[in-house]
Amino acid sequence: MDSCPRPSAGGGEAPRFLADAMLGRLARWLRILGYDADYSAGEDDDLLRQARGEGRILLTRDTRLLRRQPLPPHLFIHSDHVMEQLRQVIAALHLDPAAPPSRRCIRCNAVLEQRSKDEVLGQVPEFVWSRHSAFWGCPRCRRIYWAGTHRQRMEEAIRALGQ
Repeated sequence: MDSCPRPSAGGGEAPRFLADAMLGRLARWLRILGYDADYSAGEDDDLLRQARGEGRILLTRDTRLLRRQPLPPHLFIHSDHVMEQLRQVIAALHLDPAAPPSRRCIRCNAVLEQRSKDEVLGQVPEFVWSRHSAFWGCPRCRRIYWAGTHRQRMEEAIRALGQ
């Protein structure tokens, strides 16, 4: 029942996703991989309208939603486990988890912007500021990111997807 387009071999634009209410953690992991992954707990009509209007691939676990016609490009997610869900999306769309299209805020999905150490002074803990030189900031929610131990754990989980 999946109707999910494949990315062009010419390396066109990265796919954009819309995850339904059951797939918030999957949306977050797609953002970690750098993909535009919106999340909505809205009604079915709103989800379908948004996916069509924004050219997003609808990710769902809702079998009732799949009976609606016409459906935008979509992928029915089989598993309840987020890493299996992520593995399914990567396989279905032939995505390369090691080649992120961008850096995204895992909270609000905005594209992150590089920040200098001076810009983040006072916005991150002192020990983080003194130990790191690369920072990124979210222009929408103002969250600051750096490659700490949490990033290493995420990268280990991403590497495990290929196994």
